[in-house]
Amino acid sequence: MDKSFAPPCTADKPYISVVVPCFNEEEVLPIFYDETLKVLKSINCENYEFVFVDDGSSDSTIKIFRDISEKNKKVHFISFSRNFGKEAAIYAGLSKANGIFTAVMDADMQDPPSLLPQMLKALTEEGFDCAATRRSTRKNEPVLRSFFARKFYKIMQSMSDVKVVDGARDFRLMSETYRKAVISLCERNRFTKGIFPWVGFNTKYFEYENVERAAGKTKWSFWKLFKYSIDGIIGFSTKPLALASFLGVFMLLVAFAFLIFIIVRKILNGDPVQGWASMACIIIFASGLQLFTTGILGLYLSKIYIEVKQRPIYIVKEEK
Repeated sequence: MDKSFAPPCTADKPYISVVVPCFNEEEVLPIFYDETLKVLKSINCENYEFVFVDDGSSDSTIKIFRDISEKNKKVHFISFSRNFGKEAAIYAGLSKANGIFTAVMDADMQDPPSLLPQMLKALTEEGFDCAATRRSTRKNEPVLRSFFARKFYKIMQSMSDVKVVDGARDFRLMSETYRKAVISLCERNRFTKGIFPWVGFNTKYFEYENVERAAGKTKWSFWKLFKYSIDGIIGFSTKPLALASFLGVFMLLVAFAFLIFIIVRKILNGDPVQGWASMACIIIFASGLQLFTTGILGLYLSKIYIEVKQRPIYIVKEEK
């Protein structure tokens, strides 16, 4: 790297903070740490810090944190009292980070550390506030999972005023101003992929092909991803509520039209309306629609319920 790009390693605060949320990542953590450290040294940065966040792991993740921290005083960690979720871990890490620039990265090596120099250049030389990443392909990802992921991004883009980029990762490098803006949103129902673009600022995206995990297994099941997508839609759009209202008005018009049909048929034929099966189908359909719209209202109410209780986003068991 150009010497003019060498970071001011004599600063009072770290030049780069690397925030790493972890949940049962014992197999891949040493690989991630070694590779990321090599990249930081390649840009002549000795003034760094790692902020690892243990999200209630049941393996030896926290032990690895302690061992690394003992060898390198620039490594800090937070351990939760239980599993609070990746969103809480990211928030905790960003709150503890103290660098001029802060990176959020997964430990599974699906976020290539080799992109950090380019991302840093975008902030220091090109005037961006944030350098984000997105996958240009979904190679080696299950077909069904890829299909629903693409549909989710399309729904978010059509329903929300916040632009959530298709394939966007949590992996990004941000300025101190950007980081403080993100942690100023202390909501309990967090959807980071929506929060990042919501705070605004100038962001540059870097594309790369999908990378498989270096070791271990993914912690994101299809059901967890589905619930996460629902949180995103509910958290950044009120259009589902408008949809529920629209469906109610639509069914009212359908019922009125059907009533007119019955009256006209009675006048013309003089026969009572026949067909209990069709009537049963109509009743079941209308009942299902009512439950669907009530469910939408229930989701919004449940989010309000969680927010007003003001419980902490996470509870720390151990910190260094």
